[in-house]
Amino acid sequence: MNTPLSRRTVTVSLLAGAAALASAGSAFSMPATTTGGPAAPGRHRGRPTIVLIHGAFADASSWKGVIERLLRQGHRVLAPALPLRGLASDAAYIRSVLDSVTGPVVLVGHSYGGAVISHAAAETGQVKALVYIAAFVPDVGESALALTDKFPGSTLAQATSTQYYPLPGGGHGEELVIQQPLFRQQFAAGVPVTTAQAMAAGQRPITLAALKEPATAAAWKKIPSWYLVATEDRNIPPAAERWMAARAGAHTVSVRAPHAVAVSDPGPVTELIQRAARAVLIHDEGDGQS
Repeated sequence: MNTPLSRRTVTVSLLAGAAALASAGSAFSMPATTTGGPAAPGRHRGRPTIVLIHGAFADASSWKGVIERLLRQGHRVLAPALPLRGLASDAAYIRSVLDSVTGPVVLVGHSYGGAVISHAAAETGQVKALVYIAAFVPDVGESALALTDKFPGSTLAQATSTQYYPLPGGGHGEELVIQQPLFRQQFAAGVPVTTAQAMAAGQRPITLAALKEPATAAAWKKIPSWYLVATEDRNIPPAAERWMAARAGAHTVSVRAPHAVAVSDPGPVTELIQRAARAVLIHDEGDGQS
């Protein structure tokens, strides 16, 4: 049953060739901490760690093209798997990941992952920049579902199906998936067909409760932020993305890309993350000289 849930030309000076995801879903895996291979001592010195948080209907493999670029440029990267069970519990999990990191962090969230990073970063001082990639930026009391409905343009309600599963002790839960035949046009328009099919097969469902759960923290009010608007997004209306970015006072760029912009256009996504990382580095160096 359907649950009511309601190419790519860079329009700023972020020019990069689009790279397709070579593998998707569970076919791609990485260690908890990713390094750039045999690097000289001190290669990462002073640089913030980049922590990438995926959203609903995706997994850590959706960052593959971005991770490869960041590693080549000498960054430390983490891309944990998000449970997608509930906003507060997901944020608590990400805080536990952050506890394993030494030094400053640039925390990046895609889609529902944006709500998670807004919550998780509020209770740790090591996050120095927030980067939202076609993501939710809720204020306290707002949910991802409410923000989706704030502006017209999302077709996610027509593309999703509800799955039910038993819970320990009785009862049932419900989660959403995008119907596989509709996945590419809904989530990854412009991504090569075989790549989109693999993504659809390996998509991570999200509970409806997570999308309805209101935020209880909004770290973007105190931490500098960057935002990438995907102008061809069919999950989150681009108008909502622009509105959230403006409200947060984020440094904003727009890319003509689908919701899965990190897969279709990893170059501009990487460049925006690098901008945030450079700002953190410059700020930290300035503090060190003062």
